[in-house]
Amino acid sequence: MQPQLPKLHVHTIGEGQDLILLHGWGVNSAVFSPLQTALSEYRVHYVDLPGFGDSVENSGDITAWAAQLAEQLPKKAIWLGWSLGGLVASKIAINHPDSVKALITVASSPCFMAQEAQTDPDQASWPGIAPKVLAQFSEQLQVNLAKTVERFLAIQAMGSDSAKDDIVAIKKLVLAKPLPSKTVLDQGLGMLRTVDLRTQLNNIQQPWLRVWGKCDGLVPKKIITILPQATSIKDVIHNKASHAPFISHPEAFLSELLPWIKKHTA
Repeated sequence: MQPQLPKLHVHTIGEGQDLILLHGWGVNSAVFSPLQTALSEYRVHYVDLPGFGDSVENSGDITAWAAQLAEQLPKKAIWLGWSLGGLVASKIAINHPDSVKALITVASSPCFMAQEAQTDPDQASWPGIAPKVLAQFSEQLQVNLAKTVERFLAIQAMGSDSAKDDIVAIKKLVLAKPLPSKTVLDQGLGMLRTVDLRTQLNNIQQPWLRVWGKCDGLVPKKIITILPQATSIKDVIHNKASHAPFISHPEAFLSELLPWIKKHTA
């Protein structure tokens, strides 16, 4: 019998349809604080991923994380995952479909690492983060933890028309909670480097909203055209946003998000 994992730290506000928010690498659930008022008609669960914020770490892989989240959070919820959180939410939709009524991924990819074309000449290369960039982050974690997280936050805001203000806002929210350990940050980078859900995406049958920033340097908009398309899937591109459209362009972000959630709330 597997030992029971510690409870995730989840801050739940409101009543109504369950909406679960999963943050990205290096940060915690406080990054979603600016959305609280706009989401007030739902029962929103602000989740610290394992080892981030106030949650105890889970040394397992993304499958283990998905199982823990599915077990400890409500079924039939709408899940919103940003960046790494979108990868985890997608895995939950695939492995635990009863947990996910509808899926929202924000600036996320089923395979974050750029991939070279394989031997098949008809197979295109996959756009993503250059391997050397993630390698540099991994190395820098060993030297200066806080500086590495700060640099990653700066990259997330890069390209938006309010980048400096975005970085200040994100840092203030994130630093309100404890920084994750080097081990946990390296674990998260490992997921960004190695997890590849591309062959499993057709298993996602739930309604799916995919939100992108046109200026995103981590998740190139080019991947939209090579992802599965279906009547249940909607893509929204924010032309001036980078990797954190809900921080840089909250009004535009919410103008697309809220009607979609309402449509899929019974």
